[in-house]
Amino acid sequence: MNPRLNQAIETEYALARQAEAVGRAAEAFHHLERAHILSQRHTLAHVRSHLRMWGWAWRQRQPRELLGQATRILAAALFSRIWVPEGNTGGSNVSAIQPMPIPADLRDLLSR
Repeated sequence: MNPRLNQAIETEYALARQAEAVGRAAEAFHHLERAHILSQRHTLAHVRSHLRMWGWAWRQRQPRELLGQATRILAAALFSRIWVPEGNTGGSNVSAIQPMPIPADLRDLLSR
């Protein structure tokens, strides 16, 4: 993974932590979704993004999200090198196999 992409992922994680720390759970999850989009093509980073989402769900007491992330953690570990639904935000509120538009500000990072 190139350093610029790695830094962008870490920035999204930091923003997620900051938002959650001040009670903005939805904003925190939004940043985790952005980190997921950026990490999808890199197996370990992809699994890590789902682990972070699982942790968020645990802290927010979201059983549906916990279950959804548990299955996505396994799928990310097994299938990231074969196929990923590009742009998918990774939450259990969307189909795990549905490609989605990539936000414009993330496209450049992913095209390198």
